[in-house]
Amino acid sequence: MNKNQIVAIVPAAGVGKRMQSKVPKQYIEIAGKTVLQHTVEKLAQIAKINKIIVAVSKDDPYISEIKPELPAKVVLTQGGAERADSVLAGLNCLDVNEYPWALVHDAARPCVRADDIRKLIDHVLQNQQGAILAAPVRDTIKLSNAAQKVEKTVDRSALWHALTPQMFATGLLQHALQKHLQDGCMITDEASAMELSGHPVHLIEGAMSNIKITRPEDLEIAEMFISRVL
Repeated sequence: MNKNQIVAIVPAAGVGKRMQSKVPKQYIEIAGKTVLQHTVEKLAQIAKINKIIVAVSKDDPYISEIKPELPAKVVLTQGGAERADSVLAGLNCLDVNEYPWALVHDAARPCVRADDIRKLIDHVLQNQQGAILAAPVRDTIKLSNAAQKVEKTVDRSALWHALTPQMFATGLLQHALQKHLQDGCMITDEASAMELSGHPVHLIEGAMSNIKITRPEDLEIAEMFISRVL
């Protein structure tokens, strides 16, 4: 058994209310394919990723249309109400001994660079500790008060934008998510669950082009990056 087998988990059960779209953002088309297709195809390019689990909502009416076109590595499972629930659902349908490492990537990040994914994987396997792609904060950061007035300017020298993929030991991530979801903790990404459990999380610098499609204006930016790659 390969002690470094990797599974990629793609939580794709969200509805993306901020997109103001009739369809969830992962099913909006860019350059002839849905956002989800672009995302999983990028992951499928990575030889070290052995399996891709896409967690979709129970009543997803769109996935059946693109399922025949998804890479052979892709397996579907039912996601949950929140992102962390979907990631945990993906982990729970695995044999953690068969896939010791789990890499989680947002469905709405189709512009991630393959080289950045490889760099993350190589770092994690070499150090045997979890890590995330991230980008140093470049803008001036303001802290506001309740009236949305500037309280102070924050020192940005140690601040990073958390990106995905985020990669951790499968069993440790599964345990951390289970525990902190049960405890009612706020889990905004996998790293936050691991941090709460006291596990180290390395920061691997990635390209800022790895945007998360959240609002309508993000589509044009994503299409520009995707078209450049194509």
